[in-house]
Amino acid sequence: MWTVVYIASNRTTAETLKKILNKEGLLVMLRPTGIPHFGDESTVEVLVPESEAEEAHEILSTTYAV
Repeated sequence: MWTVVYIASNRTTAETLKKILNKEGLLVMLRPTGIPHFGDESTVEVLVPESEAEEAHEILSTTYAV
């Protein structure tokens, strides 16, 4: 099961977070939310497998300062 670890304010931020987590060996999926016609400026959920959620939070809090 996938778990949301962060809700990014736009696609660019979500892609940056995905790269950070992928570099650490985590699987990452991005899921757009909000109003579709906003395109890249719409919010995007960053998801990881439930078993990797705690590790993802640790990585993001130390690397990205979320």
